[in-house]
Amino acid sequence: MTFRAVVQRAGITVIRRIAVLLVCVLVVSGCGGGAHMFVVKAVATGVPSLAPFFDENQGLGHDTQARSLPVQGTLQQGDTPGLYGGTKKPTICDVAKLKRFLTDPANHQKAVAWSSVLGIGTDEIPAYLDRLTPVLLRHDTLVQNHDYKKGKATPFNSLLQAGIAILVDEQGEPAAKCSCGNPLRPFKGDAGRISVKFADGNKKWKGYEPSSVVAVRPAQQKMERLALVDIDDPDQGITRPVGTTGKRDTTFDTRQQHAVPNLAGVTFGQAREQLVSSGLAVGYGGSAPPADDSKVTATDPPAGTELRFGEYVTLSVSGGRSTGVTSTPPTPTTSGPTLGSPTSTAPPSTSTSPPPSSSSPPASPPPSSPASKSPPPSSSSPTTDSPSVVTDPPSTSAPVTSSAPVTSAPVTSSAPVTSSAPVTTSASVTTEPVTSDPVTSEPVTGTPAATET
Repeated sequence: MTFRAVVQRAGITVIRRIAVLLVCVLVVSGCGGGAHMFVVKAVATGVPSLAPFFDENQGLGHDTQARSLPVQGTLQQGDTPGLYGGTKKPTICDVAKLKRFLTDPANHQKAVAWSSVLGIGTDEIPAYLDRLTPVLLRHDTLVQNHDYKKGKATPFNSLLQAGIAILVDEQGEPAAKCSCGNPLRPFKGDAGRISVKFADGNKKWKGYEPSSVVAVRPAQQKMERLALVDIDDPDQGITRPVGTTGKRDTTFDTRQQHAVPNLAGVTFGQAREQLVSSGLAVGYGGSAPPADDSKVTATDPPAGTELRFGEYVTLSVSGGRSTGVTSTPPTPTTSGPTLGSPTSTAPPSTSTSPPPSSSSPPASPPPSSPASKSPPPSSSSPTTDSPSVVTDPPSTSAPVTSSAPVTSAPVTSSAPVTSSAPVTTSASVTTEPVTSDPVTSEPVTGTPAATET
């Protein structure tokens, strides 16, 4: 009896040791570490949705073929010059048809589900649609998409391919996918830690690069007009009043040169306003824009460099209430600008001249004008319907590095993120598969990088 008791106690001790060992292995492998992946479903141009709000055979919207352009900064605000494209072709999005569909009593249940996603009542749908503007994506864009299943809007994270036609609101945020009417809300995860699933006819498209993926945050103020780039002729820009579908468009020459202003010493927020008003895009190092009160220390290319509409100026900053750290821009390359000719690879400016005034006259049709702030409505609860992911071999893009762990909860605010530990702007692909059955609304444990299947 004594011998048996000793054996039993020894067995229990061994089991406990094995359990502790397994916990240690899980912690070392990342289960307890803080690196998380966000599963997103790829949505390619021309591929119909499996559960659309609107019958896509009715011609509500029309996508086009466009290669995703490189960016300098994953999070872009909705008023970024050249963020979206346009075309002279009529009805890339038939807003009037969508309005008739959603106000038809026969479709009341869909109207209830559609409007609940956007935080409005069904009686507000016509006025809301009148404030939306059709555009074409120029970048592969992360959004929270919604299917219509069992009488409800079912959210899921998705990556929309460049060339897809969408409707954007007054602050430049995606609001609906034109071809199927599915409502869209901001992507809530970390754009640098995504695992892209290509399935259901959505094959990996030519030119897909994790470094070209963007997530859109609302402009600080409502806009009166959008400055677009003609998808068919990038040398021509399109100024489109907000809430119009193309009949009141005017054009401008995107090849017109704009000098980079001297921004040394001004805040990041002030620098952004000056660049946007000049028709230039804002670049930064890191997965999120620096704090608005961070001080600009240098620009790449330096002040005085001539750039065309929509090309990037990368800002180096220091300080700021939110981070208190320095954000360093990525190594400049010759493929940095959004349009046409490459940006200069000259070293960042170290000018110490006095900062310029906080406003400068626009050198081309400005993409936005001030108005009252209007934060977007919150989105509905996320879905749990998402399959597991198997990863591809790694790409050659630079790995993501971070000086601070990413929190396990996805971002819940649609407002522009203003603080983050600096990382590189390109998210690399990892060969490690996601180790648990992922869901689209909650992060799943994995290696901190972008993967795709």
